[in-house]
Amino acid sequence: MLTQAYKPLIGGVLFAGAITAIIAATAAGLSDFALIGPTKPFNYPWRLVEPSSWSQLSAWLGYAGHNLSVWIIIAYAQRKKPGFSDKMRGFNWAMVAVNVLFAGLHILQTHLWFDGLAQDVPEVTALGSVALMLMVILILEAPRRGLFWGKGTKLPKRLLAVTKAYHGYLFSWALIYTFWYHPAVATTGHLWGFFYLLLLLWQSVLIFNRAHMNRWWTLFLEILVIPHAVLVAYAQGKGMWAMFGYGFGSVFILTQMHGLGWSSRLRQGIAVAFLASMIGVYIWTDRLAQWHEITRIPVLDYAVVGLLIGGFALANRLMSPDQQVDEPK
Repeated sequence: MLTQAYKPLIGGVLFAGAITAIIAATAAGLSDFALIGPTKPFNYPWRLVEPSSWSQLSAWLGYAGHNLSVWIIIAYAQRKKPGFSDKMRGFNWAMVAVNVLFAGLHILQTHLWFDGLAQDVPEVTALGSVALMLMVILILEAPRRGLFWGKGTKLPKRLLAVTKAYHGYLFSWALIYTFWYHPAVATTGHLWGFFYLLLLLWQSVLIFNRAHMNRWWTLFLEILVIPHAVLVAYAQGKGMWAMFGYGFGSVFILTQMHGLGWSSRLRQGIAVAFLASMIGVYIWTDRLAQWHEITRIPVLDYAVVGLLIGGFALANRLMSPDQQVDEPK
């Protein structure tokens, strides 16, 4: 039998799978909408040719209601300071109800008016919000696994305290914004993306539940971006899937696989296998000269992390001495 600790995780998979299945099963009813279609990169194709005020208003109202509801529950749970438990409590079930309700409303809104937030804001905002979330996770997990090959575990105490206290608000905004950015259509990329987003959103459901801190579960959520990015890039047919796969994979090698208790020899073996497979794939696809493209994602990730840490350190230094936070010893 499943232990109490793992039941919430199974619930998350069922939650994400069920809503994704409903999107897939109902998407045939969207065929009558006239869409812009593919034009140029980062110009989102799944938008109405002739949007209406109701299509735009309904998307923004749905997004705002969803986001505010989740934030209110997070604030309520934090104010109660209940401690971590294996049990699902009232605020956990409230999160379940809110996310199920607004997921259903988003599917309904798509069938009535189609447009998501994409009609009003550029695609880079949806991509960037989730990317920022993944970058902040690197900071959040640094005390356990470091930033580079197990090194860099000592970050400013106040930075870590602020990140722990407020990451739920940032992460839920990033996910809900991206969820409502996309209409509930059923391309392979959209279905995989919705499944992934809903799994990530389940973390807000697990607030103050011990499953929220399960390192294997959180690692799974982090690295699930790899197959998602590869699948979406491959579907676009521009040969960029290797850049995304090995770009995000590099972050796993440099940072995410550390802090799991694996031996140094095992980690080195995984890194060598990763490098060999990368070279092999770029030779096989006749793109060896472009292998350097895999550095784009990790360079961007660590640059933003560095800016966040440096910006916080600078702000702390500019404070008066009695307001400054001491660095960890």
